[in-house]
Amino acid sequence: MEGMQAYGAGKAGGAFDPVTFFQQPQTILRIVSWLFSIVIFGCIANEGYINRPNEVEEYCIFNRNQNACNYGVVMGSMAFLCCMAFLALDVYFPQISSVKDRKKAVLADIGLSAFWSFMWFVGFCFLANQWQVTKHEDNPLREGGDAARAAITFSFFSIFTWAGQSFLAFQRYKLGADSALFSQEYTDPSQDAAGAPYTSFGGDDLESPGGGGGGQANSDGAFDGTGGYQRQDY
Repeated sequence: MEGMQAYGAGKAGGAFDPVTFFQQPQTILRIVSWLFSIVIFGCIANEGYINRPNEVEEYCIFNRNQNACNYGVVMGSMAFLCCMAFLALDVYFPQISSVKDRKKAVLADIGLSAFWSFMWFVGFCFLANQWQVTKHEDNPLREGGDAARAAITFSFFSIFTWAGQSFLAFQRYKLGADSALFSQEYTDPSQDAAGAPYTSFGGDDLESPGGGGGGQANSDGAFDGTGGYQRQDY
C-alpha cells in the first residue's frame, strides 16, 4: 500500500516532509531557475541602463535597444513568479486526491516549463545578438559590461533548467496512476456482483422431459458425471 502512487506522489493525506521535498530533482531545478531569474532581472534593472558622458537620458546597454532590456526584465520577473507558483504547487500536490486534477497539474507543468525554456532560448539569442552589435562609442567607459554578460549567461543556463523541469514533469505524466485505488474507472466489485443476473444451480430447465417427479430426476442427473461433476455416494 505504501508504494501506491499517482503521477509521482502517494495517496493524499500524507505528512509533508521538507527534507524529502527539497531533495527532489524537480524542486532543485525550480530553485535554481528561481535564482537565475533573480540574477537576470537584477543585472538588467540595476546596471542595464547607461548614457554617454554628454547625455542625460539613459539607454539600454544592449545596443541602446529598449526592447532588449524590457524583454530581460519582464521575463526575469515573470519567471520568478512562475517558479514560486510551481513550488507552491509541488508542496500542495500530494494533498490533491483527484487523479484528474493531478493529471491537469502535471500537464500544465509540462507545457509551461517547455514554454519558458523556449522563451529563454529566444531571450538568450536576442540579448547575445544585441550585445554583439553594441557600438563602443555608446559605452566608452565600459559600464555594466559584467552585468550584461551575466544576464546573457544565465539566460542560456535557464534554457536547460526549464527544459529539465519539463522532462521531469513528462516522466511523472508517464507514471500516471499505477494503482487501482487511483484509477478513474475504478468500480466497486460488490456493485458488479449485485448487478449480475441470478442463475439457478441446476440450469434453466428445471423440469425433466418425463413430466412428474422431474425435480428429483434432474437433481440426480446433475451429478451423474455428464456435466463435469463426479457422482458422490454417501
